[in-house]
Amino acid sequence: MDSMRSKARKPTHPGEIMREDVLPALEITQGELADQLGVSRRTVSEILHGRRPVTPDMAIRIGRFCGNGPELWLRMQAALDLWELERSNATSYRRITVHRKAA
Repeated sequence: MDSMRSKARKPTHPGEIMREDVLPALEITQGELADQLGVSRRTVSEILHGRRPVTPDMAIRIGRFCGNGPELWLRMQAALDLWELERSNATSYRRITVHRKAA
């Protein structure tokens, strides 16, 4: 997956995919999604607007709802989390010595 996207480009938050692609395709509202997922409308809104991460629990709920399983949603969230951490902690990470024999 890393080789398929530019490392300079920030990965899309999985909630944005839900907001921009899934909800319009299904013609449902945030409130309807919240009801179907069994969570609050606020939780759904925060995820759809990229203010809350997709947790494993939420990935299971979304994956079941979409019929594509939790792994896709977790991979998207992990890609975003890694991208953000690699930038915010770059100086600290560069100080770590690489030990190639350990891998």
